[in-house]
Amino acid sequence: MAADGPITDPLLVTVLDTSRAAREQAVVLIDRIQEALGAAGNGPLPLEAQAEISKQQKLLNTNIAQLRGLHRSAHFKARETKGQTAEARHEVDVLHLQLQNLYYEQRHLEGEIAACESFEHTYQKLPLIPVEEFLALHPEHADDDENDLMVARINHERTEREALEQQRVELQKRKQKLIADNKKRRDDLANLDKDLEKFIDAAKPIQKLFEKVV
Repeated sequence: MAADGPITDPLLVTVLDTSRAAREQAVVLIDRIQEALGAAGNGPLPLEAQAEISKQQKLLNTNIAQLRGLHRSAHFKARETKGQTAEARHEVDVLHLQLQNLYYEQRHLEGEIAACESFEHTYQKLPLIPVEEFLALHPEHADDDENDLMVARINHERTEREALEQQRVELQKRKQKLIADNKKRRDDLANLDKDLEKFIDAAKPIQKLFEKVV
């Protein structure tokens, strides 16, 4: 599966750079071996050519060892990111459930308000916060008459529930972003796995050629 965009994670960028360096080193090694075999003909390889081939082989082995270490680190980082994403997703899911319950309560409250406007008022039954608590939050309504005070309390409750709805929306966006980021990391890692397998398969003929030379 291809990644949705360019790889920007520093560790994954380092893995790709090291992979390219190892591939280039492998090409250099093949060129040195072919040059040495062509120069030697049917005779033995000169010591200087053997030393150069050995040097290039060591450089290639160093790059491959570094690539394996970076690949292992990338796996560990992906696992850590997956755990963090799962934990954050759980937190978002819990908050989402709570906010969903509040959303249902809000819809119920709006229905009650509409019923009050159309029929005989039953505002005393609305699940509003106590008058004392409301006045502690909004002392500017202390001198309001009963009707104005009730309107203010209803408006306060609606504002609070709208704020909670906004928070739910923001948390949902955060959840979607975490899911997208985790998917991108999985895609990047899958591509790296494929590239590494291709590289290792491509290096097998080089190893056989090196064994033949030695």
